Amino acid sequence: MSDLGSGADRLDEEEAPAPPRPAPHRRVTWQKLTFLPAFLVAVLLATWLWFEQADLDRISTNALSGGQVSKALWQHVQLTVISTFFVLIIAIPLGILLTRPAFRRATPVAMTFANMGQATPAIGLLALLVIWLGIGRRSALIGMIAYAILPVLSNTIAGLRANDPMLLEAARGIGMSPLGVLLRVELPLGVPLILAGVRTALVLNVGTATLAVFGGGGGLGTLITTGITTQRMPVLILGSILTVSLALLVDWLASLAELLLKPRGLEVGT
Repeated sequence: MSDLGSGADRLDEEEAPAPPRPAPHRRVTWQKLTFLPAFLVAVLLATWLWFEQADLDRISTNALSGGQVSKALWQHVQLTVISTFFVLIIAIPLGILLTRPAFRRATPVAMTFANMGQATPAIGLLALLVIWLGIGRRSALIGMIAYAILPVLSNTIAGLRANDPMLLEAARGIGMSPLGVLLRVELPLGVPLILAGVRTALVLNVGTATLAVFGGGGGLGTLITTGITTQRMPVLILGSILTVSLALLVDWLASLAELLLKPRGLEVGT
């Protein structure tokens, strides 16, 4: 009887349906893809319609005509892209270097300099650079790089230090070289934190690029300062709306990159 009972139990176990597999986690939802772009399109369309029926005086018309708006926007994009590029090629390799055993003692010194760059008011830092390097785009770019390097550097160091030492030891145990461990284990696991720092730096650069006008760097800050100095609200509003819209767009694109480049094994629900 016991044999018959055990056989029936085994049969029940074999016939029992397997538990349902959890649904795969969707990286990018349609809400994520469409909400912010639709919102920005609506804001820009409303702004354009308002300018179409607005009664602009000669000063406002001169400030916005002749392709000056598109020129300022393009300069702003250039400042943001160039400064972020240099932030990445400086901060990420430096963060990797400071997590190696031979250079860990230099981490407090490097972090102190990075904190000094962001602790200094951006307009004051730009003024010092203009005095030192003269008026031009170079001064604005160096100030933006110094201001945005901290989040990328600190997140790179934090992302690499957060890796499980047992996992790294296992990778070395199967014969991987130090470079192989870095490229195939440490960096992929540190990608979420590193990308979060890059996203922060991008938004910071969009904001600080508005101050480039004080150093002769151009950008949307030209419209904002023109609107303030001439007391023309339409010019000020347009410059502000374009700056905010660009910052939101950059943050949205960075969030998509953060989702798409994150290793699948780190997603919740997989």
